[in-house]
Amino acid sequence: MIQIISGEKGKGKTKFLLERVNEAVKKANGNIVFLDKNTKHMYELSNKVRLINVPELPVDSPDEFTGFLCGILSQDNDLEEVYLDSFLTIAHIQNMDEFAKILKKLNVLSDKYNIKFTLSVSKDEKDLPECAKQYIDISL
Repeated sequence: MIQIISGEKGKGKTKFLLERVNEAVKKANGNIVFLDKNTKHMYELSNKVRLINVPELPVDSPDEFTGFLCGILSQDNDLEEVYLDSFLTIAHIQNMDEFAKILKKLNVLSDKYNIKFTLSVSKDEKDLPECAKQYIDISL
């Protein structure tokens, strides 16, 4: 399953994402990972959530980001949910074609490994590709 929280920068997407991840921890049987562009929210996350500061790693393109995600999935058989804040930034997405391509890959990974992906996307809903609109859970 994929869920998207969309809205322009500064609309409060991260707040919703943090609330969701902290609520998910209470019900989770497996592991939860939170990918972000910095460690600013470290103390707002439950200590049961693994925070990964993506810019610390040599990930420089959407394809490298997809490979990085696959590495996370392959090393943790108990992974249940992945939260991705500032998704367009951490995945190095420059245009909506790249976004659509990576979204398709996330859908395959989600179905194959039964993992829920929740993405914070700094774009207004109307600016997202058609293929993304079915995944929008919150539009700010």
